[in-house]
Amino acid sequence: MGQEHSHQQGQLSGNRLLFSIVLNIIITASQIIGGIISGSLALISDAVHNLSDVISLIISYTANLLSNKKKQTLHQTFGFKRAEIITAFINSSTLIIIAVFLAIEAVKRFNNPTEIASDIVIWLAFIAILANGLSVILLKRDADHNLNMKSAYLHLMTDMMTSVAVMIGGILMKYYQVYWLDAILTLIISFYLLFMSWSIFLDSLKILMLFAPKGLEIEEIHDEIIAVPEIDNIHHVHIWQLNDHDVHFEAHIEFNKDIKLSEFDLVCKKVEHILKDRFHINHSNLQPEFDRDDHKDFIIQD
Repeated sequence: MGQEHSHQQGQLSGNRLLFSIVLNIIITASQIIGGIISGSLALISDAVHNLSDVISLIISYTANLLSNKKKQTLHQTFGFKRAEIITAFINSSTLIIIAVFLAIEAVKRFNNPTEIASDIVIWLAFIAILANGLSVILLKRDADHNLNMKSAYLHLMTDMMTSVAVMIGGILMKYYQVYWLDAILTLIISFYLLFMSWSIFLDSLKILMLFAPKGLEIEEIHDEIIAVPEIDNIHHVHIWQLNDHDVHFEAHIEFNKDIKLSEFDLVCKKVEHILKDRFHINHSNLQPEFDRDDHKDFIIQD
């Protein structure tokens, strides 16, 4: 039942992504044409930004399909569960690059402001705000619990904010000839984008590097497990995340007496309940030991 619900949720996420891709393709084409006609570098820059997001959204959509439809095989024992994490890493990396590019362009624009045909800029920016706003609303729920969807959501949120800046700049340039404000707003957006994407970049990188999940108290896990009466020690511990939801734990468990396999199974169930109920670890691999002569360090340096 849970797997069916997860699969249905994945399909809904994919449909929302596909809708957002179509909207962004229309926006990008309109802004490129409008930028050429109006002579607005800001509008063309926004179109380039949107184009990068279209590419990122297509990658996110593909990752979503792979993650939800491709099952494990003999040669791909984890399936494509990491596809969305890899995508989140790529998306956040491109967001950081875009943020730096926007900041550099903003400084150049501030030093050399240019006059543009503002009416076209205002209307196209307004349409982009509506379209991106709709996409942001569609993806918001999924962004709260999925790194891939969060990176796609941030792409669209930044697009919307960029379009707001372009529209405000267009209005002020039309009525007040305040050409430098466009550069200031772009600089603010680039810093926001850098701040938001950096956290996704680090989170996805830590998962790919098999770091222990953030907020998990390793010493507490150790104390809870060795409190089980039959267990004398645990060592060779490895804890990592496969994706946003699946946390894996493996360890050697040393028993204080030589027990039967059926007894070991009962102890395993106790440990698995501790890991799942107390620490939300949903996959465990436990290797039993008794009076074995090897390293007993909690973490072994391979």
